[in-house]
Amino acid sequence: MTKIEELTPRSRGLELTVQVVEKLDEREVTVRSSGRQHRVAEFLIGDETGSVILTLWDEAIDKLEMGKVYLLKNGYVSTFRNSMRVNTGKYGSIEPTDATMEANTENNVSEKFVEDAPRRF
Repeated sequence: MTKIEELTPRSRGLELTVQVVEKLDEREVTVRSSGRQHRVAEFLIGDETGSVILTLWDEAIDKLEMGKVYLLKNGYVSTFRNSMRVNTGKYGSIEPTDATMEANTENNVSEKFVEDAPRRF
């Protein structure tokens, strides 16, 4: 089990237990290659060691409730505008759990400057 304070820009195969703190943003985007419309939302999630932004797409957005605790499996970190984000991607999942915790929002690792990784083509 990984803790948020241990995340790096290249973290992969993550298993995190996190509390949803806040929904930050939701918007519609169009994928250039397919022209398809998608919903994208960002949430602030945290554990006892820190907090980070989670990016979710489409139906996954509606699964989360503020204040609830979830187990995120097979997640990964990406960088966007020099900021780390956690993602589930098509191979990851986020499921509710009975665990309780209080998220540490003082150590927001998404606020720390990181070099954007070069895009893979």
